[in-house]
Amino acid sequence: MDDRDIQTRVDIELLVNKFYQQAKYDDQIGHFFTEVIPLDWDHHIPLICDFWETVLLNRIAYQGNPMIKHLELHKKSPLLEKHFDRWLTLWEKAVSAQFVGPKATEAINRAQQIGALMKFKVSQL
Repeated sequence: MDDRDIQTRVDIELLVNKFYQQAKYDDQIGHFFTEVIPLDWDHHIPLICDFWETVLLNRIAYQGNPMIKHLELHKKSPLLEKHFDRWLTLWEKAVSAQFVGPKATEAINRAQQIGALMKFKVSQL
């Protein structure tokens, strides 16, 4: 782990790519990215980086609604609590392996908040 915090778009790109290197091959959640909705990675990765740049760096890079996308995904293949937990575990691992500091902590905390909200929303369907 470096002794640095998330500060730039390049940092976010590193984080997102590290996360997806694990997530897309993961036994519990990989199928969402490869089978349920086979992603165009050249399109998806920049969107996710835009999202996290907006959340963490307060730069308006993302204009969309990730909740709708995840509700649509849930309708195709149920998102269960274990899937959210696994996503968070892999996200926290990716953050902690690369960064330390307030923004790294915020990346983990915000992911937990977003995950909890998504879990609640899909449970209402």
